[in-house]
Amino acid sequence: MKKFVFAFLFLMTMANWATAQRYAYVDTQYILDQMPEYAAAQESLNKFSEQWILEIESAFSNVERKKEELRNEGPLLPAEMKESRQKEINELEQKAKELQKQRFGVGGDLFAKREELIKPIQDRVFEAIQQIAADRNYAFVFDKANQSNLLYADPKFDMSDQVLRKMGIKVVKN
Repeated sequence: MKKFVFAFLFLMTMANWATAQRYAYVDTQYILDQMPEYAAAQESLNKFSEQWILEIESAFSNVERKKEELRNEGPLLPAEMKESRQKEINELEQKAKELQKQRFGVGGDLFAKREELIKPIQDRVFEAIQQIAADRNYAFVFDKANQSNLLYADPKFDMSDQVLRKMGIKVVKN
C-alpha cells in the first residue's frame, strides 16, 4: 500500500511539473521572409549560383563540342592522335566534374557562401528566440517551418512576431 501511495504521489508531482512547463513555437521561414537583409543575402547567393552554373555548363558544353569534333574527324585521324584527343576529352570532362563538385558539392563554394551570407542572419534570429524564451520561461520552442513534425500549433503560442520585434523589424502581415 505504501508503494502505491508513493507511486501515486510521484505521478501527481510529475504531472504537476509537466503542466508547469511552457511551450511556444516560431516560424523561422516567416521571420526570415520579413527580414530585408535575408532577401538581399538570398539574392546574392542566387547570383553566385547562377554564375557558377553558367561556368559549369560552359565546361560541359566544351567537352561535348570536343566529343562531337572527335566523332566527326575520328575516321580520318591516326590512332595515336585519336587516342590523344580522347585523353584530352576525358581530362576536360574530369575537370568539369571537379568544378561542379567544388561549386555545388558538400562543403563546396555554395555551402561556404551560404554560411557567410545566411548564417549570421539565422544566428541573429536564434539569439532573439533564445532571449524571448529565457525572458518568458519557455521550456520548449518549436519551429514549424521546413516540414517540421509539428502537426498542430495554436496561433496564440506563435512568438514569431515577438522575435521580429525583438530584432527591431517591423512586422508586415501578408
